[in-house]
Amino acid sequence: MSEWKMKRFWSEVTPKPVEAGFSIELDGRGVKTPAKTALIVPNAVLAERVAQEWRAVEAEIDPSKMPYTRSANAAIDKVAVQHSEVAGLIADYAGTDLRCYRAESPIELQERQAAAWDDALDWARERFGLELSIATGVMPVKQADESLARARELCEAMSAFSLTAFHDLVSMSGSFVLGLRAAEGCDTAENLWNTSRIDETWQEEQWGVDDEASEMAALKMTQFRHAYAFYHACVRP
Repeated sequence: MSEWKMKRFWSEVTPKPVEAGFSIELDGRGVKTPAKTALIVPNAVLAERVAQEWRAVEAEIDPSKMPYTRSANAAIDKVAVQHSEVAGLIADYAGTDLRCYRAESPIELQERQAAAWDDALDWARERFGLELSIATGVMPVKQADESLARARELCEAMSAFSLTAFHDLVSMSGSFVLGLRAAEGCDTAENLWNTSRIDETWQEEQWGVDDEASEMAALKMTQFRHAYAFYHACVRP
């Protein structure tokens, strides 16, 4: 939208109830997405978080400081118009879930992986009927067609807004199962992120911390935390 590259011109930011949810108005003018579609979010909680970002704009709009607005734009302009394709893309992670691939050695790393990941896989089987096989090493393991179909079904059932956040939860953690645990609120975003990085943490302990990799990991953790918060804002009544 044109406002996305403009300086601040508004005084008041107001979430407004509409038929499909809530719009965000700038001095009575509805915000639009980059594709010129009305920015309408599903509930008052999410609307207020988007509105807070627009209130916080000082002189010039900086999209990097408006994660809720960016995610809402993505949900409307990208995910909503190709929902089935995005659902399939995310469901594919169930076939390559990194939590299913275990180290061949050393035993200390194997034990750490099992302690962090086995309960999550058991939970996915019991909670969603999603049974995934474990492999050792890097050779691919073929997951059951029924499990892959179940993963697709779970993604298809999500709204465009939820699916937008779920995409980031899964892709950044490399795990469909951890994405589900984030969506279900089974643990904090920080703990789930740390659980996804067992291998990286092990490598750092053995060889030391790479500053560039550490900075990238910190950025991804921030993005993961936002995806977690955005997902749960989406599903609020």
